Amino acid sequence: MMAQPDGFLARTLTETRSGLAETWRILRIKGPGQIQFWFIALFIGIAAGFAALGFRLAVERLQAWVYGTEDVSLLHSFATTLPWWMVLAIPVAGGLVVGIILNSATDDGRVRSVADVIEGAALRDGRVEKKAGIASALSSMITLSTGGSTGREGPVVHIAGLIASWVSNRINADAITGRDLLGCAVAAAVSASFNAPIAGALFALEVVLRHFAVHAFAPIVIASVAGTVINRLEYGGVTEFTPITEGTLEFYVELPAFLILGLISGLVAVVLMRAIFAADDLASAFQARTRLPRVLRPALAGLLLGMIAIWFPHIIGVGYETTSRALVGDLVFHEAFVFVAIKIVAVAITMAGRMGGGVFSPSLMIGALTGLAFGIVATSLFPDVSGSETLYALAGMGAVAAAVLGAPISTTLIVFELTGDWQTGIAVMVSVSISTALASRLVHRSFFLTQLERRNVHLAAGPQAYLLALVKVSMIMREKGNPGMASEDRCRELIEQGIYLGSAATLERAMPMFEEAGVAFIPVVSPGEADTGPVLRGALFQIDALKAYNRALAATAAEEHS
Repeated sequence: MMAQPDGFLARTLTETRSGLAETWRILRIKGPGQIQFWFIALFIGIAAGFAALGFRLAVERLQAWVYGTEDVSLLHSFATTLPWWMVLAIPVAGGLVVGIILNSATDDGRVRSVADVIEGAALRDGRVEKKAGIASALSSMITLSTGGSTGREGPVVHIAGLIASWVSNRINADAITGRDLLGCAVAAAVSASFNAPIAGALFALEVVLRHFAVHAFAPIVIASVAGTVINRLEYGGVTEFTPITEGTLEFYVELPAFLILGLISGLVAVVLMRAIFAADDLASAFQARTRLPRVLRPALAGLLLGMIAIWFPHIIGVGYETTSRALVGDLVFHEAFVFVAIKIVAVAITMAGRMGGGVFSPSLMIGALTGLAFGIVATSLFPDVSGSETLYALAGMGAVAAAVLGAPISTTLIVFELTGDWQTGIAVMVSVSISTALASRLVHRSFFLTQLERRNVHLAAGPQAYLLALVKVSMIMREKGNPGMASEDRCRELIEQGIYLGSAATLERAMPMFEEAGVAFIPVVSPGEADTGPVLRGALFQIDALKAYNRALAATAAEEHS
């Protein structure tokens, strides 16, 4: 009877020694490389942090110089004292400069932003465009400094992507490493821009990488903390906003009001996103019909913004002054309501004019105003069971921003870190969850993913959709003359029927063709002379396509769960 425990103990000791030996082997082989990677993440975090800080300071300095104010945090109030022609002319001049920059540095006159970084993470091994990215950063800086009604998070995220791409190219990083480095840079840039280290890390994981893999968490956190330190070297540990949330929250009675606020915030977020897309389509149609030079499109948008700013200067720039006023309840109902509508129009004009900037800061402002307007009504109707209307402003700020970004977790934390108010967490979380759930059903999950869908980049449906576009037919086809190649006569028959693929095609085109044609293989051709027709290069077999797709899915799953 005693032999069994002894045998069990012996096996346990053997397995333990084996496990320790394997652990030591992994540490000895992979440990130094992992530590080295953390140092690279730290370097990227510092670089991206300084880049984000530099961008913010550049916008503030240029904005102060252009408008002639010493305190840009009170720019909206100061703009009311300026001559009307100056308020009108500044955005026009800024738009003209932006048009010149983008027209000379890009093929499409489009500013690169967060959506392009997400695309780079999914489809380009963590790389983003260099020349267009630099031009976009400069254009966004000018836009925000000269009356454009957008935010700074989009530009700083893409600047961070440029830094990560440069490092990835220098060290010949593979796809997984490139994406991790991109996540590190984005986390640091967001943290440095908003003094929000927790949210910065989660933003990179939730929005850009779109997974929470354990292997990426440590380096991203290191970079995020580095970015925050850079911010605090300049601004200290102060929060961006100081809300007033006096009064107690009667959870069992008042919580339904925050559910309703979540629904309203989700609808407002959808209106904002669809207004931007509709304005972009309208501007493109107008440009095509009138043959307006592409270089003048931002200037025309600047003219419209200037006309609005004469009466509503709160649309100028990031909008933190108006957001702060909403969070302390320094606006009445009709002001908050009108400001929401005007700000949505201004953001749509700025984005449709291809002027640059992001949507996060505008969504914070619109959300705070929406929440305040709702809170004024709610607390007036039920004063005995209501907290402060500024609590609704705080919840609305998070709810609209989360719905726009499609990032409930990181946005909730950004709101907490921007305000320093952690006591109202449940109210914010309730509104954020409802708004995000509603908005994600009415758009392609988020503003950024909907932008990509409009460019026929299908990331919203997940890896099972976009991985097909990554596998080229030429990589897995059976070439002409090789064993296993299909009959050339049968290939010729299919080509005559119009069933064939170009050598540059991907599985995104091939898989539906297999379904429609009901064949086991599809000929792959390259263009030939006008009198000879397509030249047969090989054949793509459905079984080979399925195997390649399965390998891509397995690799993605392994990365996301490692």
